[in-house]
Amino acid sequence: MSPFHYAFKVKDIASTRKFYIDILGCEEGRSSENWIDFNFFGHQLSAHISNNIPELDYSGKVDGIAVPIPHFGCLLNASEFNLIREKLQAFDIEFIIKPQIRYKGKSGEQQTMFVLDYSNNPIEFKSFKNEEEIFE
Repeated sequence: MSPFHYAFKVKDIASTRKFYIDILGCEEGRSSENWIDFNFFGHQLSAHISNNIPELDYSGKVDGIAVPIPHFGCLLNASEFNLIREKLQAFDIEFIIKPQIRYKGKSGEQQTMFVLDYSNNPIEFKSFKNEEEIFE
């Protein structure tokens, strides 16, 4: 699978570095005074400073739970998912959707959790019970 690139808005570089590097363990790529790139689990994120960050909209309904739209995230294996959950808990990051199992006993069963970065961007982490069911 090819890596994706996603550019998004953040309030400042310092808090963005803290969240993505210190907490999630991402590697820093290129940067300037106004933007910073990260290796986000093999994908390229570009965080750009903006003073116009939109408010959250919980318009999505997935398995009966309201989720923020838009959001981005990453598909992880079970051990990576648990490691990220532990890191988020160690840094007292509040879960906007606590770690849980979605579609239990059905096709596409997955662990999921949502957090906000320090600029209020919603991020979802998922781990499928069976990776062959990602698109089912």
